[in-house]
Amino acid sequence: MARLGILVNPDAGLGGKLGMKGSDGQANKARSMGAEDRSGPRMEAMLNHFSAIHRGETSNLHWITSDGRMGTDWIPEVESISSTEIVHSSNSPTTFQHTLDAVSEMLKQDIDILIYSGGDGTTRDVVSSLKENGKPNLPIIGVPSGVKMHSGCFASSPRAAAEVLSAWLSGDLLVSSTEVLDLDEEKYRSGIWSVRLFAEAMTPNSPRWMQGSKELIEANSEEEIIEGLGDHILETLASDGRLIIWGSGGTLRSVGEKIGFSLTTLGIDASRDGSIIGTDLNESELIATLEAHEGPVSLLLSPMGGQGFLIGRGNLQLSPEVLSMIGIENILGVVTPAKLLSVRALRIETGNDELDSKFAAIRYLKVLQGYRTTRVLPVVVD
Repeated sequence: MARLGILVNPDAGLGGKLGMKGSDGQANKARSMGAEDRSGPRMEAMLNHFSAIHRGETSNLHWITSDGRMGTDWIPEVESISSTEIVHSSNSPTTFQHTLDAVSEMLKQDIDILIYSGGDGTTRDVVSSLKENGKPNLPIIGVPSGVKMHSGCFASSPRAAAEVLSAWLSGDLLVSSTEVLDLDEEKYRSGIWSVRLFAEAMTPNSPRWMQGSKELIEANSEEEIIEGLGDHILETLASDGRLIIWGSGGTLRSVGEKIGFSLTTLGIDASRDGSIIGTDLNESELIATLEAHEGPVSLLLSPMGGQGFLIGRGNLQLSPEVLSMIGIENILGVVTPAKLLSVRALRIETGNDELDSKFAAIRYLKVLQGYRTTRVLPVVVD
């Protein structure tokens, strides 16, 4: 009988739409500002999809979890998850210690794999508990639910996590080592991307469904390329009253600097007629900006190096409502040759199945790679 651990960090991802760039120590603030649960519903979506697609025997699956918001609240009533055992409970609010304790209790029940919902901070706590309990090689699958997920043990979406779990249970996937990256959230909130290798973890190896770890792209001589990208945007987009929504990341910040804009590295900004009209905008501020604007709109996004995510990692302010107001046809990717070496496709995860299907239907998106030089890259929606 396969013994599967299920764990939810109920506070993960709360600050995403609010532009808080992380939830570590910020859960109460996020909830007071109207943040809605993200992590639990995404675990529930994963389990529902698993129940729909798994063709293996389910009577030999035994699920081990925590009582309440860290587990049972999000387990759907489906036949494939009928055999459950509660080994841990917690009262809200939860902290990292609850994660450590829950994992420890599950390990005492000899689980074969741990499926958890959270972000990089949750991953750090999970692997710490595995190490402390002498089980560093236990396979884990992360359901991506945080604001940023740089580590390689996350599936690319909740549905992808279900596919990975089903394939692993069927014996179709081997496990391999992947990187767990530790991001300094205090620096991250102030616009500094400071990350280090925290540990390695074992996870089912699936290039199709697992996202891989983020790569920091370094290039020694792309100054002319950056200038060309800036000139193209200045000549073709920064006119006719067009509203430009600038996505997050170092590439766009560098491009913006070349044309006189001081952009936030890790936030979403807006410009019009050569001037910045909004910085570090959250979801509601983006909606208000779009509602007040009459005229053309462009959304500039640069994909994550290594992972290829254009939407769904580090830019949750671009909610389905915001993206629908902008329009898929008004999205332009911006890349440099160095980043293109690690990005073969543009991955999309909006959190809305209908909108994801629209991205999947277009199959390709245009990216700007130099002055008046574009190419198209395939769109991947898992």
